[in-house]
Amino acid sequence: MHCIVPPYMLRVLALRGDPRTAEMARSLLKQTEKLRDDRAELTRAGLPPDKPLSGAFASTAVSPAEGLCCPDRRIHDGQFRAALPGKLVRSEGDGPTGIADADTAYDAAGQVFSLFAEEYGRNSLDGEGMPLVATVHHRRDYNNAFWNGTQMAYGTGDGKVFRTFLELSVIGHEMAHGVIQHSGGLIYENQSGALNESIADVFGSLSLQRALGQEVHQADWLVGRGILGPGINGAALRSMKAPGTAYSDNMLGQDPQPWHMDHFVTTTDDNGGVHINSGIPNHAFYLFCAYLGGRAWELPGRIWYRALQTLNNPMASFSDWADQTMDSAFELAGRGSIETVMLRRAWKLVGIAI
Repeated sequence: MHCIVPPYMLRVLALRGDPRTAEMARSLLKQTEKLRDDRAELTRAGLPPDKPLSGAFASTAVSPAEGLCCPDRRIHDGQFRAALPGKLVRSEGDGPTGIADADTAYDAAGQVFSLFAEEYGRNSLDGEGMPLVATVHHRRDYNNAFWNGTQMAYGTGDGKVFRTFLELSVIGHEMAHGVIQHSGGLIYENQSGALNESIADVFGSLSLQRALGQEVHQADWLVGRGILGPGINGAALRSMKAPGTAYSDNMLGQDPQPWHMDHFVTTTDDNGGVHINSGIPNHAFYLFCAYLGGRAWELPGRIWYRALQTLNNPMASFSDWADQTMDSAFELAGRGSIETVMLRRAWKLVGIAI
């Protein structure tokens, strides 16, 4: 299972929070471990698919553009219970429900579907029209959102540490985990796990930028802007533009993300620091986009998407991924192009030479 709130943040809350907050954090940590074990069993722990992949970018997860049509959104109300998916409240084509969270989840799922379909030729998360199942109001005061291998689920937050999880970069992030899963997968530990998190951040951010019509220098490059509680000193969960600066709070501590390999964090926590070290490839993507300007979801997004479809290495390191993005840039922009020069420079500036 892939949660938007990292375990290290929950551990800090368990240590520094008041009794109620600390108990909430401990409970979330236990739930997260159980859900991750369940998801690992469901998805065969990130092993490659049994059948060879084919299609536009060598993946069954990519369908020809002419096969694309419409999303199949199925939004459920969890009614603050643990069972998934809950009560179906809005299906594809239905009008607004009047349940604000359900309608937000419906609209956002459509925007993420549109990014992958219209920009990258992908038909839903699995490339073959998979229904987009989501649950809002998951558990009471639940401080997390996740992809469990088959659907998205969003808590409401407790109003203190988190105020919502229905923010487009978060929703795009969780749905992107589904895309990664159905594109061969990246094992969720160490550098491959950090790449899994980073790629989800990239497409979460691109979903938001595209919906807002923002060019590179207009975007804030924050993941989860506005979801932290009113008393928390921070802007978001993560910053791709300036990793390590998203929050600095007496209770949450300091955002621990590095931006350069010199500061790579070696740890056994957080599956080997998957939410921490993802700051390094995140920053490389931001730098590449900043060099090029324009719309990040166009050429930069296509390069990242093509690299994901052709990687075929579930245990990829940062260097493996950087090499794959270069290969994709050669294909899409041409060897020796200014775009490939800028991509190589972006990776070099975060300490990865290719």
